[in-house]
Amino acid sequence: MIRLATEADLADVAALESDLFGSDAWDEVALRAELEGVGRRFVVVGGEVVAGYAVSRSIADVVDLQRIGVAAALQRTGMATALLDELLAHPGEAERMMLEVSAVNLAAIEFYRRNGFAELATRPRYYRDGSDALVMSRDLASERMTS
Repeated sequence: MIRLATEADLADVAALESDLFGSDAWDEVALRAELEGVGRRFVVVGGEVVAGYAVSRSIADVVDLQRIGVAAALQRTGMATALLDELLAHPGEAERMMLEVSAVNLAAIEFYRRNGFAELATRPRYYRDGSDALVMSRDLASERMTS
């Protein structure tokens, strides 16, 4: 069951962040800022322990996918797709969703492509490990027009 995150979820999400993103992980302070920030949507899945989460930030006509993460043991089960779908179901007035993904994370790049995202640009040495970021976008305005 996907639900809005609460303060009580932050420790679990911080642990997942560390496991999934290493030196680029957000700590509890950063996660709290996302939980409380204007225009944010922070959702989690899991019972007593959070198994996955996603965060977006809406600014004017763009919604940025800030983070999406699923516990390693549950990856490739459809959980990331469900989390992404939840964020896409609440885009506000956004005309597109944007994200950055590590150019070396081929599984994530393929996941985003399968979910309608296209590459727009590259940000050289964007991540702490020196890897580039691919900037990807999904057009939401045309999806609303065809629905």
